[in-house]
Amino acid sequence: MVKYLLNETDEDEQQRVKQWLAADGANAAHYNQLKKIWDESQQLTSTLTVDENRAWEKFQQKIHPGLGRPASFGWAKIAAAVIVLLGIGFLTYWTLNNRVKEKTVAAQQAPLNDILPDGSVVTVNKGSSISYPSKFKGKTRPVALKGEAFFNVTPNKQKPFIISINDVEITVVGTSFNVKNINGNTEVVVESGIVRVTKSGKTVELKAHEKLLTEAQDSVMVKEESKDQLYKYYRTKEFVCDDTPLWKLVQVINEAYNSHVVIGNPALKDATITTTFYNESLDQVLNVISITFNTKVVKQGDTIILQ
Repeated sequence: MVKYLLNETDEDEQQRVKQWLAADGANAAHYNQLKKIWDESQQLTSTLTVDENRAWEKFQQKIHPGLGRPASFGWAKIAAAVIVLLGIGFLTYWTLNNRVKEKTVAAQQAPLNDILPDGSVVTVNKGSSISYPSKFKGKTRPVALKGEAFFNVTPNKQKPFIISINDVEITVVGTSFNVKNINGNTEVVVESGIVRVTKSGKTVELKAHEKLLTEAQDSVMVKEESKDQLYKYYRTKEFVCDDTPLWKLVQVINEAYNSHVVIGNPALKDATITTTFYNESLDQVLNVISITFNTKVVKQGDTIILQ
């Protein structure tokens, strides 16, 4: 890089540098930064009025009395150049190691786990994503969420963990909870610890086994007891129903199996079920529902009707 700045590279070296610059925009930005510092240092050198050769001669005569005038090799200029290069190297090292980059983790076809810079563990549901800085600097630990994810947050009372999802802000210091957003509607379910949910200037505090629902166009936040454990199906591969309305189980089934199950009989919509499905196929789940509610399962193309 230094030889390239001094126009002392051969054709092969020039080609290697050009390929490196073209490979990544960050490389080009890094080079431009070095070039700017180099150019400014050259301007400073050109304004010096000190006779560096004479100064070097005096210094040599002081430490080696009787020594004649040395050959003029511009040692002061070389020393100045070395200092500049050392400064560039330090500045570059510091910049690269302290630059905070934004990282995005997206789950496409299946849920995935990710470990954040503070050691917190996140399970991101399929079709969802989270974004966060490569290092948590400052007074908070900010994370942006799209879709659904389960957070197991490392405790740190001095540095709150803050999740932003649409117009909702969730603040914790160390807890485990699930956050889900569909069409602007947000659901927060707490497994352990305390979670604070803020929207439109209003804050609601949730404890373990509590959940909160808020709609996109409404500032009202409804807190209630969390009875079933359907929210964590994508982590445990279990559908845990505890007096759960059929409409809610069907909603989760469609999410899990990418299916289109509909309730054809309105009387079944609010009927409740208590059971647990573990890693079972869609047909097995539908068979249990059919027996439980004495209903038929009718398939019409990609649609499955419970009637």
